[in-house]
Amino acid sequence: MISSQTKQSINYIFAKAAKATLALGSGDQCQVEVLPGKNEVELSGKHVVVFTISSFLFRVVIMFHIDSEPTTQNYFLKGKDDKSFTEIFTEAGNLCVGKINHELLRYFPHLGMSTPYILSGECIPFLNKLKPGYQSQHAISINSSICLHATVYMCGYAPIDFSADKNIIEEATSELELF
Repeated sequence: MISSQTKQSINYIFAKAAKATLALGSGDQCQVEVLPGKNEVELSGKHVVVFTISSFLFRVVIMFHIDSEPTTQNYFLKGKDDKSFTEIFTEAGNLCVGKINHELLRYFPHLGMSTPYILSGECIPFLNKLKPGYQSQHAISINSSICLHATVYMCGYAPIDFSADKNIIEEATSELELF
């Protein structure tokens, strides 16, 4: 059983991480909205970048629905010709899910995070085989022109009940430095 405050906390943590990591420029605005119901975003011709965060008590599967829309690709590529959109977006998604993982570590020890993998959107109907205890759809808008979607699944192996602290002040972080 996944409590209602856990569901609200997962949505809050996802939105907070997406806003902090998916807007690439310091002046860019990112909005995240939980979509009503369990309606799957239309996925024809799309792919999903999939991440998992696992513990002894639960598994969270986060899928970013990506497509080949030029506006979205141009935003994330920023003129970089040496990498594909999928590579760049996978890095951005990894930062987002890493931030979610870091936040969940405040409440649950021993979390593991997967490397991202890319699936065809045609695989989405089979994710119900995971028997998620909770599922939410998120619309992500960057500068009112870039539209992304994400699906968050939570599978519980035991009762899960926690409430995210919304008063935590974010620590300043910097880029990874290699010495």
